[in-house]
Amino acid sequence: MYMIDLIQKKKQCLELTDSELTFLVQGITNETIPDYQITAWAMAVYFQGMTKRELIAFTKAMLNSGQTLDLKAVKGFKVDKHSTGGVGDKTSLVFAPVAASLGLKVCKMSGKGLGITGGTIDKLLAIPNFKTELSTAEFIATINKVGFSITGQTANLVPADKKLYALRDVSGTIDILELIAASVMSKKIALGTDLILLDVKCGTGAFAQDLAAARKLANLMIDIGQGFHKQVIVVISDMNRPLGRAIGNALELKEVVASLENQGPDDLKELVVNLTGLALAASNKKLTLAAAKNQVIKTFNSPKPLKLFYDFVVAQGGDLNYIKNLNKLPATKHILLVKANNEGYLDFNNIYFLGELSVLLGAGRIVKDDIIDPLAGIILKQVHGDQVKKNQVIMELHTNKEITREKEFQELALKTFTIKGEKPKLSKLILEIIM
Repeated sequence: MYMIDLIQKKKQCLELTDSELTFLVQGITNETIPDYQITAWAMAVYFQGMTKRELIAFTKAMLNSGQTLDLKAVKGFKVDKHSTGGVGDKTSLVFAPVAASLGLKVCKMSGKGLGITGGTIDKLLAIPNFKTELSTAEFIATINKVGFSITGQTANLVPADKKLYALRDVSGTIDILELIAASVMSKKIALGTDLILLDVKCGTGAFAQDLAAARKLANLMIDIGQGFHKQVIVVISDMNRPLGRAIGNALELKEVVASLENQGPDDLKELVVNLTGLALAASNKKLTLAAAKNQVIKTFNSPKPLKLFYDFVVAQGGDLNYIKNLNKLPATKHILLVKANNEGYLDFNNIYFLGELSVLLGAGRIVKDDIIDPLAGIILKQVHGDQVKKNQVIMELHTNKEITREKEFQELALKTFTIKGEKPKLSKLILEIIM
């Protein structure tokens, strides 16, 4: 069997067999297939897609490329929550302690940032000494002790996905819905939780640019879930605006703590209330979604979620003083101010550029071996729909990059928004829920 034949078949929109997909995944895992052939196949998938049978077989091969976890030692209803990635998306770090406060067990495996989207692991790695690679025993012990744990993808758990994930990030093959679905679901199924809760982002700051693409991605993942007899709930949420006001790892950690103190941005709280409510209702069939959401809202007024977050940081070796003193972190060398060039209403019209800007400032990776600057990023002083005056500060750009790039940063920042005479229409944050 030769990889060139698999590329040719997919180019011609022919269905690959189970054995061919297993050969492909083994080649990715063992590194016997060169990167350029893998990316050629991925690009063929972008244009020709995959059948439902292919997708389930490919996911199964990815799953079988490594170990799976046995979480029987975790007592309680186990939830794995995942986002397809968005600009300013720090939802998991708020969801997990809130859900754990309500008795759910959150068992989460996260990845690093992909393209313009920030990864949960990157945010946690901003905490000195925080351990993101846990053994199965450590992972289970933390869940049982705290109520949740977040670990990175280990070398032995779906290793094919880990290698393909890094390759897609730097080869222009990020936004292939079938590969996103297989990547997400292979890791979720490997964990063996009772519920897979997915937040599919939709808009200019997401891989799914419109509702049709978001629905397709959601249904692809539900199809895979059904193929493995897993309960899957998908929320489609708006990413035509950044989530919250902070973009960048340490900056987002500040917003996480503020949210757990019930002083965070309203949109982040709304999303967490909906996601946690769905998980809570799924764990108790007698509980309506409305009643479950009311319980979540009450939990935000409790000190318990923040305490559990602190316990989580300590349990995974992180520096608790760092978390408790985020407002005292040193500033970046440069904080550049982006101002409104006229009076009117703020309309963020390209969140992709906003994510790209955060990467250029140092908050993300351009190539897979780039080192992220945890202090770099963007603070939005105004949000979508706000009325602004001429020369009012719209955003702060935090960077340690050379100041000679200020013009480049400013020009890209100005591409992310316009100032209009009329207030732009505010879309709903939660667009659809699919079960």
